[in-house]
Amino acid sequence: MADSTIWWLVAGAAVVLELLSGTIYLLLLGASFAAAAIAAHLGAQFPLQLIVAATIGVCTVGIWYFIRRRRPAELPARANRSVNLDIGETLLVESWQNDGTATVRYRGAQWLAMPSAAYTNPETGIHRVTEVIGNRLVVEKA
Repeated sequence: MADSTIWWLVAGAAVVLELLSGTIYLLLLGASFAAAAIAAHLGAQFPLQLIVAATIGVCTVGIWYFIRRRRPAELPARANRSVNLDIGETLLVESWQNDGTATVRYRGAQWLAMPSAAYTNPETGIHRVTEVIGNRLVVEKA
């Protein structure tokens, strides 16, 4: 069996394993194995094919690592507008109770609202939802 065929089979196996595991790193390694297969098609000897696979693999994984590292950390689901559409919506707080919570009417139901940690002196009026923790709305003054 030709070296290029072996490299293509290994690349295909890496892609299949990536689809089963859900990680992008195996896909990047599959690309490096495909680069080694192309090097084999071009007539490179086996040691050079290994160098091509290792170089492309290290470079792609390193680039992906630094791209992920530069991104800001994702918000937790309870505070992420893409996950919970209540984040950013407004509601009316008519009064705060002594324990620091308020019962508010929101989306046609009664909800328990509590001020966010940065909001130390709760006031009545229009508030914006910043998080949803279970059945409690964390709010701040709008």
